[in-house]
Amino acid sequence: MKKILISALLCILLFQNISYAVYVDGETAYVWSESTVQTAATGEEPKDFLDLSCESAILIEQTTGTVLYEKDPHAKLRPASVTKVMTILLIMEAIGNGQIGYDTKITCSETAAAMGGSQIWLEVGETLTVDEMLKAICIVSANDCSVAMAEHLAGTESAFVIKMNEKAKQLGMEDTTFKNCHGIDEDGHVTSAHDIALMSKELLNKYPEVTKYTTTWMDSLRDGQAELVNTNKLIRTYEGATGLKTGSTSLALYNLSASATRNNLSLIAVVLRAPTPTDRVSNARNLLDYGFSNFEFVATSEKDKTVQKVKVEKGIEKEVELVYGESGGTVLKRGMSGNIESKIKINKKISAPIQKGDVLGKTEFYLDGKKIASSKLVAKTSIEKMGTFSNFKHMIHQWFYLFR
Repeated sequence: MKKILISALLCILLFQNISYAVYVDGETAYVWSESTVQTAATGEEPKDFLDLSCESAILIEQTTGTVLYEKDPHAKLRPASVTKVMTILLIMEAIGNGQIGYDTKITCSETAAAMGGSQIWLEVGETLTVDEMLKAICIVSANDCSVAMAEHLAGTESAFVIKMNEKAKQLGMEDTTFKNCHGIDEDGHVTSAHDIALMSKELLNKYPEVTKYTTTWMDSLRDGQAELVNTNKLIRTYEGATGLKTGSTSLALYNLSASATRNNLSLIAVVLRAPTPTDRVSNARNLLDYGFSNFEFVATSEKDKTVQKVKVEKGIEKEVELVYGESGGTVLKRGMSGNIESKIKINKKISAPIQKGDVLGKTEFYLDGKKIASSKLVAKTSIEKMGTFSNFKHMIHQWFYLFR
């Protein structure tokens, strides 16, 4: 009887176009679609329900890193110029820490000038600002500019590549080994759709100003003599596109890290080894369309927003306001946000002294009994411990307050 009921249930699900998502700590979403039901019923491998022609792909939500779709995401493949996402990330970090500025002059070396592939044909000794270099790298994937920047930041390209691999390790990019800063085919220069998504997320979240370059369709350098046209066609045709980077060689085929934002939902779609430029774009478009059609980002906390007041023992103030320590949110299937419940958990004993920002509790958010997110609750202000001197100061303050 049990087998008959299970079979009947599977049959019902098979004939419905249903997708469900299971959430783990608000970070990773495993999408259960009709294809996985088919696997359970027949034992066959599920067919790619997005019908992608690329060899490997992934779709993530940009803020949380939630995985919404994947197809062989850890396959180690040649990334071609998508490599430059890491190069751009390290350039933006150098700007952020003051090592260089947008107006810093960068000089082209013989090595940089000799680069092949995509380039703007820098001449030996020619100088461009960092701003101009970023334009060339982000818009037309200039290899000569990438090498010039690498040499300026680290002395040599090889030294810069060491920094690239160190950063990859920090980000948890376990499928990645960089051999150069530009992506021209080289044995052992590999990464994965998963790892490209990680570094793309890092770049866009920490340095959103980079989209000034990655969303530019056309521009020019050298007083208009060098025309720049973006290699990412989605910038012109896809609503909400924010970037990010294309790449192609005869061995790597056609690759793309595509990003877009709509209605507070930011997505990153990575496509590797698509057979044609058209497939690369259509695969990325299908991934993004799937994400925007089926998911939404739900903000669960807002940094510095007051949640409640709690009593303080032995303090010159009797209460302290608790506020969210950071902004947070989660990704849900569309229409599920109304089912979210929150539970506030306060530390058992709160005593002075308290420093502004001290963690005094947390709010947990649940969907159908499963925790999907949590946010720290911190003290909005500092509170001194009651003592002889502090008590006297407090009495004087209260006296002035009463009789002013």
